[in-house]
This record gives sequence, structure tokens and C-alpha cells, in this order.
Amino acid sequence: MSLGQQLAPHLPFLRRYGRALTGSQNHGDKYVRATLEAIVAAPDQFPKDVEPRLGLYRMFQGIWASANYDDMDATGEADGAEAVTRARLARMTPLSRQALLLTAMEGFTPEDAAYLIDVEPEEVESLVAEALAEIEQQTRARVLIIEDEPIIAMDIETIVRDLGHEVTGIAVTRDEAVGLAMEDRPGLVLADIQLADDSSGIDAVKDILAEFEVPVIFITAFPERLLTGERPEPTFLITKPFQRSTVKAAISQALFFDQTTVPSE
Repeated sequence: MSLGQQLAPHLPFLRRYGRALTGSQNHGDKYVRATLEAIVAAPDQFPKDVEPRLGLYRMFQGIWASANYDDMDATGEADGAEAVTRARLARMTPLSRQALLLTAMEGFTPEDAAYLIDVEPEEVESLVAEALAEIEQQTRARVLIIEDEPIIAMDIETIVRDLGHEVTGIAVTRDEAVGLAMEDRPGLVLADIQLADDSSGIDAVKDILAEFEVPVIFITAFPERLLTGERPEPTFLITKPFQRSTVKAAISQALFFDQTTVPSE
């Protein structure tokens, strides 16, 4: 099997990580493309002593570290949104964010995460703790949950409330979700794909976004329906069954990138 064939199954999830790390499909995909170009240009540099997925993420991390999130527009200056994002990134140690996403969202072990971000394994725990401390300082949000399974909905609600956020409602159908969103606009939406009456959480989110902008996290047992590469993909996507830490990390990142201003010290 060629290297390309070995890496192909992991690319949708690397793209997901890139989006979560940068808060943007465009920026995340830039880093993924640069990673693939580097592999094609120098295949002998691809790590041979680890499994393909780990090697792929290692190459991505090298590109991320060397770029240092220094994307500029054609004029050489960052636009307003980009400047806000950079200022926000500067408030949280990059390595701590990466350690949290790699372990909580991507499912790597602390040892693998240490290899990917080039630190000692014992440092990963402290980096994750640092990122979680940043979460505690985030502005509280009002959250709409779209989920038709009562037990899962209750679990998500508990996670949201434990983080200090308010739940505006729990919807089990597309129409109910849109109605709740219009009645009491949330600052974040957590949405399943397949709902109680066979309606679509994707359609519900589209209807909501047609009325106002709000960050969305999809939580689904069918990630392949969204990780197609054929249309805009969600910046934040969690696969069921999920870990509580995964949901917490995704909520943190979604709100982190949604802030329009940087809080003063």
C-alpha cells in the first residue's frame, strides 16, 4: 500500500483538527495542504518509525510550528478578524491548546501528544491543565442543545452547566430547534444530525444561520456525512460516543474564536 493510500483515511480528521486549531476551514486547510505538499516534496522525511496517522499529524505540527500562525492577506497586513484571532491566540499558550485538542478531541495518548508537539510526556498533563484553566476564565455563553436522545441531551446539558454556561433549551426536531433559536437567541449551538422526526440537525442549523450568526458544534454518530470535502464543513465536529473532555474542549475552542473583542487585562 502506498503512503498516500495509508494517509487518505486520516485526512478528514486532520482537516477537522486544523479547523479546530485555527477556528477557520480556510486557514486549517492551508496548513493541511502545506503538510501534504511537504510530504510529496520529501517523502523520505516522513516518519517511518510510527503509525501513518501519528506521522501525518507530526508533519502537520511541524508546518504549524514553523508558520507560527503568521498568515497575512495579500497586502501583508492581517485583516480585522485575523488581528483579533491572533491577539486571542496570544492570550493562551499555543502548546497548551494543542495538547488539549490532541488528547481531548483527536484521541491521542499523552505520550503520542508529547511526540507530536515535541515535549516530554510528563509536560503534557501540565499543558492540558493550563488550557483548562483558560477555559475557566472564558466568558459565559447561552447554549441551545439540539439532540433527540434524552440521556445524551441530559449529559450534554450537565457538561454545559458544569462549565458555567446557561442552556436556553433542548430541541428534538428541526422545527423546535429553529423556534427555540428565534425565541431566545443562543450564543452557541450544539447539534446532532439525525433528529426525532427524521428531520435533519444540519437543516436546522442552516435555518438558524440564515437568521443570525452563531458558532455551532456538531455531535454525531455519523461524522462521515459532514467530513466529505465536497462542501463547507463544520469547524467543530465531535463523534459519538464522546468523552466529556472532548465536549468541553470543543465548547472552549468555539467560544474562543467567536469572541469579537479581546477582553482587557
